Amino acid sequence: MQSSEALQTPSVLFVCLGNLCRSPTAQAVLESLAASRGVPIRVDSAGTSGFHKNSLPDKRTRDAGQARGYDFSRQRSRPVDAEDFVRFDLVLAMDRQNLSDLQAICPPEYQHKLKLFLQFAEQDEEEVPDPYYGGRRGFELVLEMIEQGCEVLLQKLETNA
Repeated sequence: MQSSEALQTPSVLFVCLGNLCRSPTAQAVLESLAASRGVPIRVDSAGTSGFHKNSLPDKRTRDAGQARGYDFSRQRSRPVDAEDFVRFDLVLAMDRQNLSDLQAICPPEYQHKLKLFLQFAEQDEEEVPDPYYGGRRGFELVLEMIEQGCEVLLQKLETNA
């Protein structure tokens, strides 16, 4: 049984493919925004693959985020596990492929928690592009998209608290 505090504190899991670029960025941004506003929230990130298990976020991700004051020091890549669907109120995928992968492994009773991050955050774009094989500008663009999306997400979470 969960404590009443755990029931009141919203929880969000961000998911991308390798848990190296997009989902760690979203975790760092939302944690920072929530802390600066004094909003209690539990945030984590994971990947639909376990290829990079226990790795730090990509250096380019960390460089872009740290330049804006985001902290990645406690993050390590991990794959989504079955308990994530129970533990988190929202499981937000960065793109349609990751959403589809999550839908394939998520028990039916938790499917309602699965959403595309940018759709949920009411952005013009629906998917956060994977910057892994691109240059530095791609990481900056992803960070900007995630910052905008996390602003809306946090407002929604504050309103529903």
